[in-house]
Amino acid sequence: MNEKQLLIYFLSQFDLAANKVEEILSELDEDFSFSKLCSVKLDKIVSSAAAEKILSLASKEYAKIYLENLKELGIKLICKLDEAFPEKLLPLEESPFFLFYKGDLSLLKMPSIAIVGSRMPSAYGRMVSERFARELAQNGVAIISGLAYGVDSIAHRAALECGGKTIAVLGSGLNNIYPAQHSDLAREIAEKGLLLSEYCPSSSATKYSFPARNRIIAGLSDGVLITEASLKSGTLYTRDFALDYGKDVYAVPGNIDNPKSALPNEIICSGQGMGVSSSKAILENLHIENCQKQKTNLQLSFEEDIVVKLLETGAKELEEIEKKSNLPINILSSCLTMLEIRGIISRMPGGLFCLK
Repeated sequence: MNEKQLLIYFLSQFDLAANKVEEILSELDEDFSFSKLCSVKLDKIVSSAAAEKILSLASKEYAKIYLENLKELGIKLICKLDEAFPEKLLPLEESPFFLFYKGDLSLLKMPSIAIVGSRMPSAYGRMVSERFARELAQNGVAIISGLAYGVDSIAHRAALECGGKTIAVLGSGLNNIYPAQHSDLAREIAEKGLLLSEYCPSSSATKYSFPARNRIIAGLSDGVLITEASLKSGTLYTRDFALDYGKDVYAVPGNIDNPKSALPNEIICSGQGMGVSSSKAILENLHIENCQKQKTNLQLSFEEDIVVKLLETGAKELEEIEKKSNLPINILSSCLTMLEIRGIISRMPGGLFCLK
C-alpha cells in the first residue's frame, strides 16, 4: 500500500462526512504525505476536537497499526477512489466516502431488492415479509435490509434459510452490532452474505445514523419493497431516498384499519409505487424469469393439493381452510401437520397458515 492509500484510509477512523474528507484531500494539493496533512488547517474544515485528534495520530506508523487492527477484526475497507466501490452509490450526492465490510463484496453486483418496514410487524406483516424475501432470494435476487428488529431481520433470515444472499447495512460499526441481540444473525450474514457500514468499527448507533443508513440501503438496491409500516415509521426515509434516487418502490397492500399498513397503502393510492401481492411483478421488472420449483414436483396427496392451492392465494385461518376445502376436520388437521413437517407450509402467529 502506497502512502496516498495509507493516508486516505487513515482518515476513515474519524467518521467524517464525505465532503469533509474530500476537502481535506483537496487541501493536500496532490502531496499525500502525513507531513503535509499536519500542515493543513484542519480546524477550518472539521471541528477543533476532530482536528486535534487527527493531528495527534497522523503518522505512517499509527496508520499501519490501525489497518492491522481492522485486519485482525476481519474487517475490510474501501473508499470512493477504489475500483471495488459500489457503482450504484457513486452518483449519489450523499454517497459515503468509506465503507467497512465483512463478507462477499461481489454480491453488490447482483440484482437486489431492499425489504424494509415495521420493527413490530403484525402476523400478516411477518408472513408477507418472509414470503417476498424467500421468493426473491430463491430467484437470485440479493435481499438488502438494515438488521433491525421486525421486517429487517425477518427478510435477512428468510433469504439465508432458503440458501439465498442477503446484505445488511448497519447504523453502527461492524464491531459494535446494533441491536446486540442480532449479533449471531450478523455473524451468519458475514459468512454467507455481506455486512456493510459507513461507520468505523467501534461506532455506536445514534438516532441520526439510522436515517443515514437508509440512504445506503436505497442507493444500493434496484428497488425498495415496503411490506408493513406506519406513517410515522423510519421506513419513510427509505421510501423518500428511493424516490429521490429514481428507484422502483413496491408496497404490499394491507388492512385499511391496521395503522401498520398505512404507509404501503398510501404509497399505492398516491401512485408513488406499485402495489404487489406476489414477487412476480418485481421479478418481471428486474427481467428475471421465475425459477421456483413447480408444485407438481412436491408429490402431494389429493387432500394436500387442495390445501396448497387454497394457500397460494394467501395466508388463511383454520376455519377458512376447513370451509373452502370441504375436508373433514380430522383429515384436514392431519394434512396440515404433514405439510408443516415437510416444510411446505408454516403455522404463523394468530392461527394463520401460509405457504413457505
